[in-house]
Amino acid sequence: MATVQRLQNVFVAAREPGKLGAFYESALGLQPKFRDGERWIQYGAGGSNVAVASLEEAAPVISGLVMVFEVDDFEGMQERVTGAGGEVIGVRDMGSHGSVLSLRDPEGNVVQLFKRAPKPA
Repeated sequence: MATVQRLQNVFVAAREPGKLGAFYESALGLQPKFRDGERWIQYGAGGSNVAVASLEEAAPVISGLVMVFEVDDFEGMQERVTGAGGEVIGVRDMGSHGSVLSLRDPEGNVVQLFKRAPKPA
């Protein structure tokens, strides 16, 4: 029986992929690994792949999703997100598990930034 080996890719369908890609590059510092014009922009993110796809490329899968990126610190992230055209919608402290900053990108997609809690001494 086949089993999942790793997360290969997550993508979000965008009405304006170039603009949405620019948001992720500016707000999160993602660097393009592969680009097919405005149809598909793929980024590396901590050993996984995440992409922005045109609606034509993504069809028929055009419903939303939530991408969760692990970050080492929230300092400055709220300012970077809003400065790049996003909206911070909340921060949740999950105690010993860590914290999550939830945001909306310029097209209204929900994205979360996860920060692990410090290891106990």
